[in-house]
Amino acid sequence: MNDYQKEQIKSLGLVRAQLPKIKTPLLDRLSEQLSSYYVFRRETDEYLQTYFSGVCSESCYRNQRSACCSKDGIITFFADVVINAINTPDSLLDKMEARLQTPNIGFKCVYLSESGCLWHIKPIVCQMFLCDKAQTEVFEKIPSARDAWSAFNERKKEYTWPDRPVLFDLIETLFLDLGLSSSLMYLNNSPGLLRVKQQASFKSNSIKP
Repeated sequence: MNDYQKEQIKSLGLVRAQLPKIKTPLLDRLSEQLSSYYVFRRETDEYLQTYFSGVCSESCYRNQRSACCSKDGIITFFADVVINAINTPDSLLDKMEARLQTPNIGFKCVYLSESGCLWHIKPIVCQMFLCDKAQTEVFEKIPSARDAWSAFNERKKEYTWPDRPVLFDLIETLFLDLGLSSSLMYLNNSPGLLRVKQQASFKSNSIKP
C-alpha cells in the first residue's frame, strides 16, 4: 500500500469500528442534518445525468480519456467516509478495504474497479468535478446549464465551507468529541480552513446526546 491507501484505509476502519458504538439519539440527530445533503446529492445526480451523461460517457468511458479518475488518489473529506459508510452495506465496504490493501499499479484512481467506482456515495470532490472539455461542450450549447451548475457549487459550500456551521464540520466534531481523529478531518486540521473559521468568528458545534 502507498501512503494514500494507508491514510484512506485507516480512516475507513476508524469509521466502521465506531459507527455501531454511537448512541442512537446521536445518530438520529446526525441523520436530521444529513437530510438536506441527500437532497442536494440527488439533485446534482439528476442534473449531471441530464446534461453530461452523453458527453462524459463518450469521452471518459468509451474513449478512456477520463480526467475524472486519472489520479491514483482523490481528495476525500472525513465526512465523505462517514456518509458513505452509513449508506453502504458491509459487503461493499469490505470490497473498498480489500481494494485499498491491493497495490495500485495502474494510473487510475485506486477506487476505480472493473465494475466502476467502489464508492456508493462518491466524495463531494468527485461529484462536483467537470472537466473543461465537458463544461465547454455543454455550457456553450445550453447557457442555462452553466447558471444551474454555478448555483449547485454555491449550495455545496453550505455543507463543506466552514464560514458558518456546516455538515462536514459537524461530522468531524462528532468524532473528535468521542476522542477520535483522522488526517482527513480537513475542516479541523487544515490551517487554511481553520483561518476561514476564525475569520467567521464561530466555533465548531457539537452534537450531544
